[in-house]
Amino acid sequence: MSEPKLEWGRDLPGDLLDRWPKDENGECDVPAYLTSCSQLDMSDTILTGLLDSCGIPYFRRFPHYGGFGKLVLGMSAEGVDIFVPASMLEEAKNIIEGESEDEEL
Repeated sequence: MSEPKLEWGRDLPGDLLDRWPKDENGECDVPAYLTSCSQLDMSDTILTGLLDSCGIPYFRRFPHYGGFGKLVLGMSAEGVDIFVPASMLEEAKNIIEGESEDEEL
C-alpha cells in the first residue's frame, strides 16, 4: 500500500499550522504516519486526547470514502489514519505503548 501524498493546505483545523514544529527555515516538519484507528469504538478520540494532553500536534486523514462517511454519519466506518510531526513520532509511539501497558494493569 502506498503512502498518501500529504500537503499543507488551507483546510487545516484550528491552530494546527501554528502548533506544528518548523525547521530553522520556517518550513513545517514532515508529517509521519502514527497509526490507524477505528471510529466505531472511539479509539481515535482517546488517542488524540492523549496526544493533545502531551502537546503533540496531529491531524487525521480519512482513507477512501471515509471523509464522506464522517460528513454524513458522523463517523467513518473505514477508520481514520493519524499523522504527527516526524520529529515527535517516537514520543507519540511511546505514548501509545504506555497506554496499552496501563490497560493491562
